[in-house]
Amino acid sequence: MRIKKLIVLFFVLFAISGTNAQAKKYIVHTVAFYNFENLFDTINEANNDEEWLPNGAQNWTSKKYKQKLHNLARVLSEIGSTDNPNNSPTLIGGAEIENRGVLEDLIKEPALIGKDYGIVHFDSPDKRGIDVALLYQKKHFRPTSFKNIPLLIYRNQLNNKAKEKNDKDDASDDKSEIDKNLDRVYTRDILLVTGFLDGEEINVMVNHWPSRSGGEKKSSPFREAAGRLDRKIMDSIYKVNPNAKIINMGDLNDGTYNKSVKEGVGAKRKKEEVKEFGVYNPFEQMAKEGNASLFYRDAGDIFDQIMLSETLLKKDFSSYRYWKAGVYNKPFMITTVGQYKGYPLRHGATEIGFSDHFPVYVYLIKEIK
Repeated sequence: MRIKKLIVLFFVLFAISGTNAQAKKYIVHTVAFYNFENLFDTINEANNDEEWLPNGAQNWTSKKYKQKLHNLARVLSEIGSTDNPNNSPTLIGGAEIENRGVLEDLIKEPALIGKDYGIVHFDSPDKRGIDVALLYQKKHFRPTSFKNIPLLIYRNQLNNKAKEKNDKDDASDDKSEIDKNLDRVYTRDILLVTGFLDGEEINVMVNHWPSRSGGEKKSSPFREAAGRLDRKIMDSIYKVNPNAKIINMGDLNDGTYNKSVKEGVGAKRKKEEVKEFGVYNPFEQMAKEGNASLFYRDAGDIFDQIMLSETLLKKDFSSYRYWKAGVYNKPFMITTVGQYKGYPLRHGATEIGFSDHFPVYVYLIKEIK
């Protein structure tokens, strides 16, 4: 691929490895995750979408749906533009997606159609009918394999104390459905996509872990199981390729400090703590500094996270490596008045907003020789 077709970032090398160095050129790709919050169309399908129909509780009309698509496309086209102003994200993980059709509508929006995004999507068993997916720019990323990996969790995984009492303060509109015959809790599958980013193999995992419906403590074992499954998937990738590069992203419904992330996945806050086959979570430090991707129980937190394998942290920039991370929260995406001032601007009775989450992103860079 010719260099002129790539997105090139110019900056002084001391930003990475110290002063007294000459300026160098780098290719940069933005990788993002965004919870689209109830991206439903207006068509009645075989899922629990009755709320999101023209005669449903949300009075969800075609006009509102089109405005929602327009709003999301605007955000997606601008994520990472501070340091990568010439291109939207190369890879976008998404959550709360009704079906492939809404994604096809989304990537046809004027703000995105010129980027020629491809879609990887599977229907999940989640009873709300919401799934995860990956959008990718075809000119830069070529998928070679993809599969959905079910998260099998059951009500009997809850401890006895958790069964006895719900924490009503932790009620959520993201309800986990339980099969009364099997006691299985139906939730989203984990999406695993392997492909080549400008010729380099990258593995991408997209998650939307079980909600806190019924209480954080009661539902914590479900997310802990999700964290362990993520770790198992990563380990299986390493068995095939010990040098594999892995990006693990999603709405985890837990903070960077929770057991599901710290013990299940094994994520570390500091790069120097990450050993071989380990995982780095740049959003843990960001959370400690007061950044937030959403507001939960009136406090900011980062449930939306992108974690990176140790292989993406090496200081040799002859291949793609992690540079830095961010939360994309521009003023137009933020509620400006009322009880929820400062929160993400979401859909309401009188306004079609964006999402109840802010998107998160990381940059991958490679030196141009």
